[in-house]
Amino acid sequence: MRVSSLTLAVALFFVTPSHAADVKTLLAAPRQRIETADYRASGHLIRVDANGNRLSFPITIKAHWFTGVLRVYIEFGTGSKTSADSLVSSRAPIHILLEMRPNGRSMVQIAHPGSATAFTLPFERWSEGLLGAGFGYEDFLEAQYFWAGQTALDKAKVGTRDCDVVKSKPGVADNTHYTDVTTWLDHDTGFPVYVEKTLKGGMVKEFTYFGLRQNGGVWSAHQVGAKIRGQAGSSLLIIDRGTPKAKLTLKDFSPAQLTHF
Repeated sequence: MRVSSLTLAVALFFVTPSHAADVKTLLAAPRQRIETADYRASGHLIRVDANGNRLSFPITIKAHWFTGVLRVYIEFGTGSKTSADSLVSSRAPIHILLEMRPNGRSMVQIAHPGSATAFTLPFERWSEGLLGAGFGYEDFLEAQYFWAGQTALDKAKVGTRDCDVVKSKPGVADNTHYTDVTTWLDHDTGFPVYVEKTLKGGMVKEFTYFGLRQNGGVWSAHQVGAKIRGQAGSSLLIIDRGTPKAKLTLKDFSPAQLTHF
């Protein structure tokens, strides 16, 4: 995919609050998708700089909803970029365990090669993300669907897709670096097509979902592009393969798994 496609080759119609829409109905599909999550996926997370140069990292993601908590385990490999005459490696591999609870309590743990135990990442560092700008740790949790403040906006069009638009605002108990999140949900599937997330500093992160597909009754996207509005560069998560019903257990998210390299 060309980098230029991440500058949003989509048409966004003006949206205003709608009193007719039932926001609980609109959020039913994305909430169910999280509360029935049981998947394994692998691919690459790619950082694209202002000149179009790409730094690619292999990534494996496992996610499962246990009673009252979503656990997401990420194996993030050594990055590489291809130049004219060499292959340059960057950053050692890391393992990450994220937990999201609808009551606002989330947690991020990180382990590096040689670590005896995982390190709990302080909340103030959650916005750093795997590659700086773009995907932050909490972007893998999608906690906004469970936030206290939810408003249904008028329907809008993203490309050729008819979408229902929801604006989410966190409550006092919700740990997040975002002040609000606006999501364009595909009307037929309830899967996000485009998302705008406003950081507390005022910057807006844009996420665009490409190649929506259904496997085993579960909807997913082949690629997700992320960028900060007004800034050069972007990130791209590409999923090459996955298992929608992986039958994961607590063992797959254990401390032993987190520190095993």
